[in-house]
Order: sequence, then structure tokens, then C-alpha cells
Amino acid sequence: MNKRSLVAAIMLIGVGIIFGVVLVSNFGNSGLTSLFAGGIKDIGAKAPPVAMNEAVRALNDAHISVAKSVNPAVVSINVITETKISKNRIPDLFKFFGMPDDGTGQGDGEENDGGKDQTQKSEGAGSGVVISDDGYIVTNNHVVEDAKADGIKVIFSDKKEYKAKLIGRDPLTDVAVLKIDATGLQAVHVGNSDNVQVGEMVIAVGNPLGLHSTVTSGIVSALGRGALGLNKDNYAIENFIQVDAAINPGNSGGGLFNLQGSLIGINTAIASRTGYFSGYGFAIPINLAKAVILDIMEDGKVDRGYIGVQIRSVDEVIAKSMKLDKVAGVLVDNVLPDGAASKAGIESGDVILELDGVSVNTSNELQSRVVMHRAGESIKLKIWRDGKLISKSVTLQPRDKDKLASEDAKKGLTDDDIDTDSGKPVSFKQLGFTVGMLTEKAKKDNDVETGVVITKVEQFSEAAERGLFPNAVILKADKQNIQTPGQLKKAFDAKRGDIIRLQLKTKDGTRLIFIEVPKENS
Repeated sequence: MNKRSLVAAIMLIGVGIIFGVVLVSNFGNSGLTSLFAGGIKDIGAKAPPVAMNEAVRALNDAHISVAKSVNPAVVSINVITETKISKNRIPDLFKFFGMPDDGTGQGDGEENDGGKDQTQKSEGAGSGVVISDDGYIVTNNHVVEDAKADGIKVIFSDKKEYKAKLIGRDPLTDVAVLKIDATGLQAVHVGNSDNVQVGEMVIAVGNPLGLHSTVTSGIVSALGRGALGLNKDNYAIENFIQVDAAINPGNSGGGLFNLQGSLIGINTAIASRTGYFSGYGFAIPINLAKAVILDIMEDGKVDRGYIGVQIRSVDEVIAKSMKLDKVAGVLVDNVLPDGAASKAGIESGDVILELDGVSVNTSNELQSRVVMHRAGESIKLKIWRDGKLISKSVTLQPRDKDKLASEDAKKGLTDDDIDTDSGKPVSFKQLGFTVGMLTEKAKKDNDVETGVVITKVEQFSEAAERGLFPNAVILKADKQNIQTPGQLKKAFDAKRGDIIRLQLKTKDGTRLIFIEVPKENS
């Protein structure tokens, strides 16, 4: 190579170096990308359109933090079940959402035999929450109640699987406890559901529709929801936290958490016409569940105490009749013979205002307070009776000591009390119902010997609104025994413009009915 060629080569290399430096310094990565991509620039704007407010960022971070912290303690539960099913099932508005349903009502059981009930073997799914580091897990009773022996499997978010043993279950609160052979597990922090407020932000964690470790958020929509009819047992306890976080089949037994990551409820049901999320879900308050869990962990069963009464919430008509200054408390419809309440001197018609110093304003609220106590423990009740406040101490008894009876309806009734000239049916047209003499069938159906039978109730009438219905028996009016329709008419006539109290007996028990009697006959 001659001298001129060497100089030219050196100059060419120098130009290349200078060009490279300029290119890198001016274009950077995006410039290079644009150059080598034929001039195509990056997509989207250079910055987000809104600067996140620090409060919003903190709220967002809180949700992320809770989800990360509680996910390891929420498990998926697979259950092999064997149940009898009916071919004529009617869908409920309110339903448990633990077990997926294929919509056919059929599984691996026998073929359709003309509409008879069948045995179905199937695999269901639910959720659970780790409540101790040595393997105790809480879930819903309806998730595991039909499980076959050795048919429960627990799956963690890290995919580890364990066979689970059913320690015990409580159908009345829909709580069950499982145990797996493991140690060193991450357990949830158990919060205080008494401190939960309407409007509070919460997150629900579970395994809906087979989607493991699903987190949804919402607010507490209402507290103390009851009378949903999820459990048909008369002693069932429904006092739910209502939320609008999206929950679906498979969420049953999963956790409801506040933004501190504390467990405040066990998800259990949805309000739905389809079986899938329609806006509202329900969770068992953790304080209620905790009392059951501890009992089950101790000896595998619930040693629940009962007052021994049939109750319902006070409404405006009852409050007016009882001369309460506001609508408050729980009405005692009936006191069970030989029960705890009977022994403590509680009477039908009493209004329970407080339990251990805490106000109770709905029947489910009272039930959820009582369930936290064991048989043998004593509770203090503040009661409204005949315009006065009184206190009663009640020693709770097991359920099997409480027996229904209607013998009180026979007490104090003599032949002189019976108005034999008024045995004809009587129609209370303004109120919309008719009564007649007690028939043998009504006696047998309702297990009574005295009273008058309701033969007709008009649809949408005041009587229907207040809870009267055909074939029920009216035992008393304002504490006076009733033997004939004429006696009942006299009792109503004496209460015109006022409220009359009726004692009603059905095959399911005894209750009090309060009806405002019109001032004049129409």
C-alpha cells in the first residue's frame, strides 16, 4: 500500500468513528431503533396523562400489599362428594356458592328414573383459609358436608397439595374445620368483625370457577344481613356481612379481608338468580366463626348454648303495641318448656333489648351473640316487659334440652269460658281473614287441643302482611285463651283503634302476631 492509500484509509476510519459518536450521542436507543426500523418511531405518548395523587397511590399500594400478604394463606379445596339430588329442584335467589353445578342436576349417578331422587357422585371445589401454622384450615360446611372419606384435597398458591381430614363442622353457622399434616404455614391475622363499617373497603380472596388465587375488591354494603333462607333449620344463624366484591362458585370458604390484611369474614353465599355473581355476596363475620372454630378445634364438635326461645325482630307495630319509645329489640314469641329462658323467668311477649350490655335489634343479631357462648355459661339480658325494664340472668343449655310444646294454651280454660253460641265462622273483612272452629285435622297438624283455625287469608291483605295464613291456629288474643270464633270477634271489638296481640300456633312452633284493629266497621 502506498502512502496516499494509507492516508485515505486512516481518514476513512476517522470519519467512521466521528459519525458513530455523533449517531450514538444524538439518537440514543430510540434514534437507532428509528434509523434501523426505517424511521418508525415508538408508540404512545411520552408520559401518562394524569399524575397519580399520593393518596390514590397509597390506596393502590395497599391493595397490592394485602393481596401479596394474604394469598399464601388462602387455599383451594377439592372435594369428592356423594349426594342425593332431586330432579325437581327449584332455583333460589340466595344460594351458597361452593360447588359448581353443570345445570343438569345429574352427575355420575344412576340414570333418570322418572323424576325420583338420585345419588350423584361428583367433584366440587371451594376455598379455605389457614388459621394456624400447624395445618388447621377453616372453610364452609356446605363445601365439605358431603365429602367422601379421604375425599378432601387442599392446594396452596405455590401448587403444594395435601390430603385433609375433616375435624368437625357446624351446619347452623356453615363453618367447618380441616386439618392437614404440615407445619410452618403462613396463617392469617384474625381481625375483629365488630369493628367493620358499612362503606369500608375490603378484598375477597378465593378460587372462583377454578381460577386459583383470585383477588377481587369492593366495599361493605351492609351488616347484619339475615333471613336469607340459606339454611332451613329453625336454629340456623344468619348474620352476614354483605359486600359487592365479585365472588362466584368456588369462593365458598375463602377469606374477606380489610386493608390491613386482617381476616374479617368467611365468604359463603351470593344473591343471584343464575348462580353467578350479580352484585352482592355474603360473608360470615369472623367473630361468629371464631367461636365455632375454637370449639371444633378443641373436641371436634360445637358445645353451643341456647336460650330456649323463639324470637323475631321488633317492627313499628310491635313497638307501638309494647309502648316502646323506638323500634328496638327482639320479641320473644314463645318460651320453650324446661329451657334456659323458662327457668330464668323469661315470658312470651318480652322484648330483649340487650345481651351482656350490647344492644340487639334483630333476631339474627341476638342469635349471633348467643352462639359465642357455650352451654353452661350465663348471660345477662335486659328485657322490656309491661312498660318496665328488667334484667334476667340466663344459664344457657344445650339444644337437646329444649322441647316444643303447646300445653300452655290449655291452661286456665274452663267450660264457662266457652261461648257455645258463637261457633260459626267469623270473617274479619277489613283485615282480610276468616276463622272457624278447630277441626280434628287442624288439631293434628298443629299439635293443639284449643283455639280457632284460620280458614282464609286474602292476598295482599293486612292479615297476610302481618303473618297470618290458612290452617294456622290462633290460641290466644291479648293473653286470653280463645275457643270459638265468637270469642275472637269480641276480643277484636274490644281493641278497635288499638293493636291486638295474637298467639299463633303452626306445625313449626308458636309465634306472636300484632295487628292494628280498625276503629270502625266498614
